[in-house]
Amino acid sequence: MGKQMTEMLKGTLEGIVLAILCVRPAYGYEITARLREQGFSDIAEGTVYALLIRIEQRGLVDVEKVPSEKGPPRKVYSLNAQGRDQLDEFWRAWGFLAERIGQLHEAEE
Repeated sequence: MGKQMTEMLKGTLEGIVLAILCVRPAYGYEITARLREQGFSDIAEGTVYALLIRIEQRGLVDVEKVPSEKGPPRKVYSLNAQGRDQLDEFWRAWGFLAERIGQLHEAEE
């Protein structure tokens, strides 16, 4: 992934993770795996875990500790009402930006 893509992803990763959690609750490694399935293969697990800490501190997710067969309990994250509001705002902003960028791209051609 190029530097420009990495910088763009930094600004949208929170919304992407919230969208993943909107589908169903998940723990950190599972979220990373889903991102990779979607083609975000260069995202480091540490980046995802740091983001999960931030969105937990901001009250966007609920966290449940679930027993694990291997090791300590896993923290399972689920989107709460505040997180859904944030995700809705992300999609509004994304739609606005995508439309404007599309217009610029069409004018260029």
